[in-house]
Amino acid sequence: MLLTDPEIESSLLISSDEGATYQKYRLNFYIQSLLFHPKQEDWILAYSQDQKLYSSAEFGRRWQLIQEGVVPNRFYWSVMGSNKEPDLVHLEARTVDGHSQYLTCRMQNCTEANRNKPFPGYIDPDSLIVQDDYVFVQLTSGGRPHYYVSYRRNAFAQMKLPKYALPKDMHVISTDENQVFAAVQEWNQNDTYNLYISDTRGVYFTLALENVQSSRGPEGNIMIDLYEVAGIKGMFLANKKIDNQVKTFITYNKGRDWRLLQAPDTDLRGDPVHCLLPYCSLHLHLKVSENPYTSGIIASRDTAPSIIVASGNIGSELSDSDISMFVSSDAGNTWRQIFEEEHSVLYLDQGGVLVAMKHTSLPIRHLWLSFDEGRSWSKYSFTSIPLFVDGVLGEPGEETLIMTVFGHFSHRSEWQLVKVDYKSIFDRRCAEEDYRPWQLHSQGEACIMGAKRIYKKRKSERKCMQGKYAGAMESEPCVCTEADFDCDYGYERHSNGQCLPAFWFNPSSLSKDCSLGQSYLNSTGYRKVVSNNCTDGVREQYTAKPQKCPGKAPRGLRIVTSDGKLTAEQGHNVTLMVQLEEGDVQRTLIQVDFGDGIAVSYVNLSSMEDGIKHVYQNVGIFRVTVQVDNSLGSDSAVLYLHVTCPLEHVHLSLPFVTTKNKEVNATAVLWPSQVGTLTYVWWYGNNTEPLITLEGSISFKFTSEGMNTITVQVSAGSAILQDTKTIAVYEEFQSLRLSFSPNLDDYNPDIPEWRRDISRVIKKSLVEATGVPGQHILVAVLPGLPTAAELFVLPYQDPTGENKRSAEDLEQISELLIHKLNQNSVHFELKPGVQVLVHAAHLTAAPLVDLTPTHSGSAMLMLLSVVFVGLAVFVIYKFKRKIPGINVYAQMQNEKEQEMISPVSHTESRPNIPQTELRRPGQLIDEKVESQLIGSISIVAENQSTKEIPTYVNV
Repeated sequence: MLLTDPEIESSLLISSDEGATYQKYRLNFYIQSLLFHPKQEDWILAYSQDQKLYSSAEFGRRWQLIQEGVVPNRFYWSVMGSNKEPDLVHLEARTVDGHSQYLTCRMQNCTEANRNKPFPGYIDPDSLIVQDDYVFVQLTSGGRPHYYVSYRRNAFAQMKLPKYALPKDMHVISTDENQVFAAVQEWNQNDTYNLYISDTRGVYFTLALENVQSSRGPEGNIMIDLYEVAGIKGMFLANKKIDNQVKTFITYNKGRDWRLLQAPDTDLRGDPVHCLLPYCSLHLHLKVSENPYTSGIIASRDTAPSIIVASGNIGSELSDSDISMFVSSDAGNTWRQIFEEEHSVLYLDQGGVLVAMKHTSLPIRHLWLSFDEGRSWSKYSFTSIPLFVDGVLGEPGEETLIMTVFGHFSHRSEWQLVKVDYKSIFDRRCAEEDYRPWQLHSQGEACIMGAKRIYKKRKSERKCMQGKYAGAMESEPCVCTEADFDCDYGYERHSNGQCLPAFWFNPSSLSKDCSLGQSYLNSTGYRKVVSNNCTDGVREQYTAKPQKCPGKAPRGLRIVTSDGKLTAEQGHNVTLMVQLEEGDVQRTLIQVDFGDGIAVSYVNLSSMEDGIKHVYQNVGIFRVTVQVDNSLGSDSAVLYLHVTCPLEHVHLSLPFVTTKNKEVNATAVLWPSQVGTLTYVWWYGNNTEPLITLEGSISFKFTSEGMNTITVQVSAGSAILQDTKTIAVYEEFQSLRLSFSPNLDDYNPDIPEWRRDISRVIKKSLVEATGVPGQHILVAVLPGLPTAAELFVLPYQDPTGENKRSAEDLEQISELLIHKLNQNSVHFELKPGVQVLVHAAHLTAAPLVDLTPTHSGSAMLMLLSVVFVGLAVFVIYKFKRKIPGINVYAQMQNEKEQEMISPVSHTESRPNIPQTELRRPGQLIDEKVESQLIGSISIVAENQSTKEIPTYVNV
């Protein structure tokens, strides 16, 4: 299969006759990467440049879309043995709102109905790993990452590290032989990681090695200085940081024991090397090349289990200078220096031939061969003209003796491929007598991972091509000793070698899921290293023992939500988990009160393993209580759960115009009106610091004239919404209610944007009809039907502060406006053929001075006031349409129907009148809002002839 250049076209060229002929297949997407099935050679996954995943069961001849929005490199074929369906695909996909989730589906049937979500809820982006029998995901909550694992596709369990490890990053290193090797960066580490090793299920982790060096790769990826030696299970090399020095350590039992590397006794020239452990040792560079055409600086092969080739140095610490090449032919016990400069080393003939090529920027024509595991090297010429070498590739196959060198003769020349075939060097294949036994050991200790392993190795003096005997191994179990056991979860190894409980660990907690009459495995503090094959000996002594569950009173009861949050959404399922540190989980009565009038009971904790699901129909803070009782005692726990509803819209309600030094009420009206616990942040006037409240309304005064902005931000959970309004502040102004010809109602959608645009059009019509400067006019269209508006006549002064209009000037402007309105001179065209007339409803003089008495009067004054009020009400009721200049002034400029009347302080008197008298036609009032309505209707009675100061009476 060949891929065409995507800048020219998107096609596949497929050959079924080893490249003799090709057939082109055009694609409707651009391939970014391909993933071939490990068993089915015709099954392919293709990842496109627009983050779509496609599948083909016909080697790319036909494609089918699996999923959109797939995260790069987070898609996997199922693993045979772990999944029943070989065509199952695991992938991480992003939702439309940016969340990530773990999905599985069949490659040819990945519809919405056939997709599964093995992990409930969302996962952290770019965190899905599917490897062998394990699936890993990450979920961050409370600012801390939590890691979950599924073993053999069973339910996910949270991975348990030591209590105070507090990881901030994790990398899965190995999942070989039913065990997880992970590198974890803990809260107090910056450039190092700790190595942890798990039990079989991958849940409980214990420390294997601290402070392993890490670095960043060329693309910013984290690289851990840990190398798993091929061919020998349980053998690792690691670079550990000790007192700012990096040293190389080796383990043969999966991190149970580590030791430094013994330096060679002699150097390349045969001179003795004086290097005494632990002050001096051999240190190796453990980075593996990501380029398949270049060899890494360390290499080993499954077919050559004892041979390790690496670059490094001898001394007190790892260095980037004085780098030499070293080889071990006995699995890291002893080392030999083979070159004084870095070389790329290639394994041929299952390790029977080692090929070394110098790392240099200069052209070369020679390479080195070793037929005795690196003890001696011979120089060979592979080209007649020196070649700039770009890479070396060994052909696939266990017995290959062919290598290909990539390079160019000059910087301007084309690439050259030099094929080197070593078959002619050998005249025969190896026979059984050409091999000798070799026993794997660690500094003489033959029992490694509970067994003695004997390999067949070719005798160094025999020059023959290796066959089926290479790498063959026999195994014999050993008697178990303490060295075959690691510390169990929650235990730490002390200087005397004993595994004792860590300060944070309570060994009895392991029996918390145990019921009276049943049994549990009581840990001895030790667990056998996974894949260790030892038998008898101390095995019985160190193995966990079945023990009868003790009867315990409930202790350490907790109730939490499944996601660890203290919030839930109205009308949605919330899952509550009841956790008990100690107590008989059977024969236990559990009572859960959800705090909303509903309670449930359970007879044991095991019936609540999947949690308790409940739906709250109302918002608020609910006190969830759980009570656990058994025959030995009881315990209780409380959770205060905040049930919220997503906040969709916030609207700031306040007057358009107010007088200077008069208290103004501003109210934040929410949609929906009940969303749970909220925080309000207010900015108004020239204040640089906000006012933070838990109430949705505030009162304040403006001490200077002009236009002022007020902003409110409402915080509901993680959502913050905002609204800003402008209010005009003047010492005096007049207002006039406007009405319109009925045809405007037919085009009124009653939304804020429409009202703002119509307000602008009305103002423009008034200015054109009257010649009054626009600075004197403010128009606000009110919500609701029939359509109405408020016209404010404002004073205006030039920037120098002079030429300020007086009250008489405002009256003249008002009279002019009324005159033009009554003559039907103010109109505008809403759309072609639709003319709208603007009419005057009534005029109101805004208060210049508030003369409401603040002192107590005599009984006569009170009586006169009552009489005056009665007369005023009667006169206005009978003659309100005939007396000019008299008007009911109510500030109802809200922009939502249920927001028209703003609450005022509770110190003001409330009229005892039906609430319906305060509503406009079509107005909807929320019950809670309605209960807080306070109407203050100011009746202005002005003697037009004597120009007396108006009297204001609250009714």
